[in-house]
Amino acid sequence: MNVLIIEDEDRTARQLERMLKKYDSSIHILAQLPSVRESVAWLSQHSVPDLILMDIHLEDGLAFAIFEQIQLTTPIIFTTAYDEYMIKAFKVNSIDYLLKPVDYDELVNALEKFKTLRSVSSSPDLANLLQVMQQFRESPFKERFMVSIGTKIRSVETSEIAYFVSEEKATFLTTKEGQLLPLEYSLDQLSGMLNPSQFFRINRQFLVARTAIQAIHVYSAGKLKVELRPVPREEVFVSQSRLSDFKDWLGR
Repeated sequence: MNVLIIEDEDRTARQLERMLKKYDSSIHILAQLPSVRESVAWLSQHSVPDLILMDIHLEDGLAFAIFEQIQLTTPIIFTTAYDEYMIKAFKVNSIDYLLKPVDYDELVNALEKFKTLRSVSSSPDLANLLQVMQQFRESPFKERFMVSIGTKIRSVETSEIAYFVSEEKATFLTTKEGQLLPLEYSLDQLSGMLNPSQFFRINRQFLVARTAIQAIHVYSAGKLKVELRPVPREEVFVSQSRLSDFKDWLGR
């Protein structure tokens, strides 16, 4: 299998190469490219790889610019520290979307998914493989959480969740009925698991469902207070750095 790595961090690229070789020592790394410009040039001059591991934030811009300059049908595993591009990634040949630091087991799962998709494709044509990917792709977002309540374990579907909150280095989910249940995930991890059209990280403490927002109050200097149901124990404000993205999210 010929694999191309598009990654601007040398250390991360070397780590990915080591993990690929650990998975299958026969994998051939074609190149490691740090920028949009170099990636476009390389892909224009060389044979199409079997698979691409691609970071999103490169030296000279977002990797999506590559698709605007050349026609690329190669299956891609995205490896990135950012979760907000997940929807866009799954519109451009993506098999999987792995958040950094990349976990070896998650990479293996993505590679196994690629091998399965390739094996069920009756034609070696990459366009046909991408059609098969669309048919077999599972939802990339978490649909339920297992939580412990005393000696019992309960499954909570994301549709039942109003918001997630971080308190004193612990994370809790709050159901629409007002139950506060502990989770083992951080808000950073949850941001990469949940459908970004349904949930938004409004500040360091709160990750909220669109359906939980009852009202938004505008204060001076554009400060926004969010009224949630059920009512949390403290007032909730959108952090200044997320104001623009929050407004865009509300308008989708």
